[in-house]
Amino acid sequence: MSVDISSSADAATQRKARLFRALSTEPVLVLPNAWDAASAAVIAAAGATAIATTSGGVSWSLGRGDGQRLSRDEMAQAARRIVDSVDVPVTVDVEGGYGPDPADVAATVRAVVEAGAVGVNLEDSTAVGGPLFDVAEQSARLRAAREAAAAAALPELFVNARTDVFLFGIGAADGRLGEVLERAEAYAEAGADGIFVPGLLDLDTLNTLCAASPLPVNAMAVAGGPSVSELAQAGVRRVSLGTGLAQAAYAATRRAAAELLGTGGLTALDGSLDFSELDVLFRR
Repeated sequence: MSVDISSSADAATQRKARLFRALSTEPVLVLPNAWDAASAAVIAAAGATAIATTSGGVSWSLGRGDGQRLSRDEMAQAARRIVDSVDVPVTVDVEGGYGPDPADVAATVRAVVEAGAVGVNLEDSTAVGGPLFDVAEQSARLRAAREAAAAAALPELFVNARTDVFLFGIGAADGRLGEVLERAEAYAEAGADGIFVPGLLDLDTLNTLCAASPLPVNAMAVAGGPSVSELAQAGVRRVSLGTGLAQAAYAATRRAAAELLGTGGLTALDGSLDFSELDVLFRR
């Protein structure tokens, strides 16, 4: 098979991919989610050892809704801007792979490898709300991701297999854990490195899943839900926030704008990052 050299990983990306795999062996890896270069730079300055992107946040920043409303190229360009803004490894939310077929997933992996990413989240939903690809179909898509990464000189690419069984309430409630475990087994055989189960935050269920899963489990933390330490105690190995940080940033913007336009006050700006503190992050 010929390899597209333009889509091959460079030495810096390969080093970051190895670092990301080392970080993923720690008891719990916390991945704040960035949506643009500035948010990524701020997150890295706060001490993050690695960063994940959020498809929703990236889409909103480009004036689109979530759910593969960006093109593959637009997503990859956004990923490149984020990667270039920080020195830490970046894993990219590639949604459903920007197409249903294994060839679509392979093209997406090549694009993000070229952008400098060291990992991907690949979901098994065919659309927002479901249905899901069946196990065999999603396994083929995961194998395509694994093979495309190897062909692009990045066999270390971390493939996080997202399953939306709990997020979208697929099937009977008492059968969802079994469905996730079946998928985890198949996805592991297909070459996935982790299983991401957004929508599942019940600690007892997570404990059972983590004990039985052949793959390390990633959970999505939310406001009012279990803390990172509680999730880690249940066996979760990776914690991310999805659109949570983007939502918080936009909420702060709305509060400040509403106060300015309403009372003319500026108290919502109290505690803002200093201009020079932000600007220096981009003098690379």
